[in-house]
Amino acid sequence: LAPRKMKDSFQTVQIPLTDKSIREKYINIHGSVRFGILMEDLDLLAGYISYSHCDQSVLQTGISPLSIVTAMVDEIKIHHDHIDPTVDIIMAGHVTWTGRSSLEISMWLEQNGEKVVDAEFVMVARDSETAVIHPLEVTTEEESKLFELGNQHKKQRLMEAQESLFENPPTIDERQLVHQIFLKTLNPRSKSFRSRILPEGSLWMDSTRLKNAVVCFPEKRNIHNKVFGGYLMRKAFELAWANACVFSSNRPNVVAVDDIFFHCPVPIGSLLLMSSQISYSDGNRFVARVHAEVMDTLQGISTTSNVFHFTFTCGDSQVPTVVPKTYGESMLYLDGLRRLK
Repeated sequence: LAPRKMKDSFQTVQIPLTDKSIREKYINIHGSVRFGILMEDLDLLAGYISYSHCDQSVLQTGISPLSIVTAMVDEIKIHHDHIDPTVDIIMAGHVTWTGRSSLEISMWLEQNGEKVVDAEFVMVARDSETAVIHPLEVTTEEESKLFELGNQHKKQRLMEAQESLFENPPTIDERQLVHQIFLKTLNPRSKSFRSRILPEGSLWMDSTRLKNAVVCFPEKRNIHNKVFGGYLMRKAFELAWANACVFSSNRPNVVAVDDIFFHCPVPIGSLLLMSSQISYSDGNRFVARVHAEVMDTLQGISTTSNVFHFTFTCGDSQVPTVVPKTYGESMLYLDGLRRLK
C-alpha cells in the first residue's frame, strides 16, 4: 500500500459554544464544559481521522470495507480545570504513528489559541480479520519525532503489560508497603490477624464503591451496530465523577485519563453494569477505577468490556486515605499507586 503523510489525515473541527443551543448540551452545573461530552467528541474525531488515513473515499461515500475501532485510550491530559463554555473549542488531530493494522491518533483541544486538552488514541483496522493499513511517510524532523514518540508509546504499553499485576507479583518495595498498611490496621489489643481497625482519616476501599446499570439503546449505536465507544467513556466518566464527589465530599477536578481498554464490543440491547471504586489516594489526589461488564440477562453471564482509570484532584483539600482490606484490593491499591506516579 502507498504511504500516506501526516498532513493527509489532519482534521479540524469547531465546537460552536457561542451558539446558545449548542452550549446547553456542553455546559455543566459548575459553569464549565462537560468533560464526558468532550470524550465522546474525541472518540468521534479519532475515528474520522483513522478513516481519512486508511480509506479517504469513505469521507465522500460513507462506505468502507474496513472496520476501524478504538482499541484503547492511551492518555488524555487536561491542562485547565475550567474550560470556558462561552468560547468556541477547536478540535484538531492527525495520525502520528502506524503499525501493520494499528494507528496512533494525536488530538488536542484549543480555546483562544491555547491548548486545554491533549489526547492519544490507539485505533485498529479490521476487514474479515486484521487489516493491513497504509504506512506513514515521515517528511520533516518534527514528524520524525512524533513517529518516534509513537514507537516509545508502543514499547511502554508492552512493558506495562509485562509488568502488570495480572501477570507478575508486586515488587519487593510494593510488598513491604502492603504489609505495612496491613500492620497499621491490626488491633494492637487483640493480638489477632483477624481483628482489623480503620486508621483515623481513612476509608476502607470496599466502602468507596458506586455502581450503575445502563440499558444500551439503538440511539447510541455506531456504524458497526454496536454501542459507540465514546458513549461508554462518557457514562464511565460521569460515574467516576459522582464517585469522586461522594468520596471527597468536595468538588473534584479530573486531571488525567489513562489506559482505557476496550476488551469486547457492547451489543445493542445489552445491559451494561458499571462499578466505580477509588483505588488509591494521596493528599489531594486520587484514582477512580471503573469496571464495565456486559451482562447476558438470559444466561446470567457477565463479560468485561472496558476498564477505565481517572485521576482527580480536590484543590488544596485533603481526601481520606484509601485502605485495602483484602489481597485483591491491595493489588488495586498498587495499580492506582503506579498510575498516580
